[in-house]
Amino acid sequence: MKTVPVGVSARHIHLSPEHIEVLFGPGYELKVMKELSQPGQFAAEETVAVIGTKGKFDKVRILGPARGSTQLEISRTDAFSVGVNAPVRESGQIAGTPGIVIEGPKGRVELTEGVIVAARHIHFHTSDAQKWGIQDKQLLRVKVGGERGLIFDQVLARVSDQYALDMHIDTDEANAAGIKNGDTAEILEV
Repeated sequence: MKTVPVGVSARHIHLSPEHIEVLFGPGYELKVMKELSQPGQFAAEETVAVIGTKGKFDKVRILGPARGSTQLEISRTDAFSVGVNAPVRESGQIAGTPGIVIEGPKGRVELTEGVIVAARHIHFHTSDAQKWGIQDKQLLRVKVGGERGLIFDQVLARVSDQYALDMHIDTDEANAAGIKNGDTAEILEV
């Protein structure tokens, strides 16, 4: 059986170095609140507000370190709440996506693109992927158990020597399946 731990990804934002400076001031560096499951990734102490055409979310957690482009990851329910038609995309694929306004303690950024509903995915360390015969960008079927067990289709495999084995789904998906951080999922035959 090919089992993987599940991580539920709440709404969060990745910021570029330039946007960190606009929102928090010149030379500002994010402070680590806690390490995340992927090596080198962390939840920052800092949060921002995001404002759409219909609503606003305060205290959206920043995930670090800084990235090349700013990207807001929200669930479909979040997207409806703030009034943005965010497409399902692989992280980093933000071309042609909608924008949103971001407010920090020192400034404001009006993104022209960068809002997505992150595609469900599994991070595989290269050794795990090789052991199970899984290729980068392969689409998988994954079964979760529990009270409301279901099968997720179209789960994107992301393979790298920099990753730790972990499946990421958003809060809508976790709620639908009745699962939480630390539960496990089974990859069905590939």
